[in-house]
Amino acid sequence: MTIKTFTFNPFQENTYLLFDETNEAVIIDAGCIMDNEKQQLKAYIEEHNLTPKRVLNTHLHLDHQFGNKFLYNTFCISPEANEEDEFLLQNVVAQARSYGFIVNEEAQAIGRYIVDNEEIKFGNSTLKAIHVPGHSPGSIAFYEEKEGILISGDALFKGSIGRTDLPRGDYATLILSITKKLLPLPDSTVVYSGHGPTTTIGEEKQNNPYL
Repeated sequence: MTIKTFTFNPFQENTYLLFDETNEAVIIDAGCIMDNEKQQLKAYIEEHNLTPKRVLNTHLHLDHQFGNKFLYNTFCISPEANEEDEFLLQNVVAQARSYGFIVNEEAQAIGRYIVDNEEIKFGNSTLKAIHVPGHSPGSIAFYEEKEGILISGDALFKGSIGRTDLPRGDYATLILSITKKLLPLPDSTVVYSGHGPTTTIGEEKQNNPYL
């Protein structure tokens, strides 16, 4: 499996494009807000002859779903996320304005809900959805066991964890999610976070001051 990382928008959010030898692809956390960012993502897909099959969200904070409407308009693929985060799509234009962003359209509606332990298939690949609430109530991580990779969203970072002071965030819940659901994964698992560099489960077990 190939993982292409794009870093988009002023929050420096990591958008991930995953594809395998079939050239079928999934896009996780489309954070592209500027026209040049949207075109960068589209151009990469076209240049590599990829076929996007699904648009997934680890959670629905603004910086992780700015590009969902663009992808829907471009590829006719509705985004997927956990139902518990759907409330975050309300009043996105006003939300964006409060952070200094100009967004002229409300958020793209969720087309399908992702549930805990669901298998998400594309090409010859399968991602397992892991519900990790705390940063947001519907936060989902995506795990690929054979490749040993975890897309953690904003639950777990290199040397840190997600903030819990946003609506319906909860510190104790996040710590429980990480310790019970993510840290038991193999130490060699490479963690692709919603912001910042990659890490591994083993490194975070040893060095993360929050854990």
